[in-house]
Amino acid sequence: MSLDAKTAARPVSTLAPASLAALVLVVAEYLVGMYVNLFVTIPRADHGHSVGSAIANGPAILATHAVTGLLLGLAALGVLVQAIMARHPGAIAASAVGLFALAFASAAGASFTSSGHPADSMAMSVLTGVGLLCYAANLYLLPRPGRRV
Repeated sequence: MSLDAKTAARPVSTLAPASLAALVLVVAEYLVGMYVNLFVTIPRADHGHSVGSAIANGPAILATHAVTGLLLGLAALGVLVQAIMARHPGAIAASAVGLFALAFASAAGASFTSSGHPADSMAMSVLTGVGLLCYAANLYLLPRPGRRV
């Protein structure tokens, strides 16, 4: 069974900008997260509460960090969907690992907000670094503009 070249795969032209946007969001989230970790005290009343509570009641920079993280989750999911639609195996793998790393970084961040354990903070930063590498790998793996797949 033969597939027409036009229907075989969606062009990867939108995948590179989406990966770059996710990469920029990861860097922004990392920087804001480092600031929160070093300079913001989470009020005791917010310990053990949800992300919504942190957004509504927490310090403004913590709310910014949480909202950016939610946007990053949507961006990571969008990059994975685009990689699947483009049928690019390397980008699919990197995007899936990036999404899972950011999801687990988010879980570690929620745990850190509740407990304040340094191990949770370390897990959050390492997993964020893994996500960063995944979206950078996407940019490396994807064909350059003007080059045919």
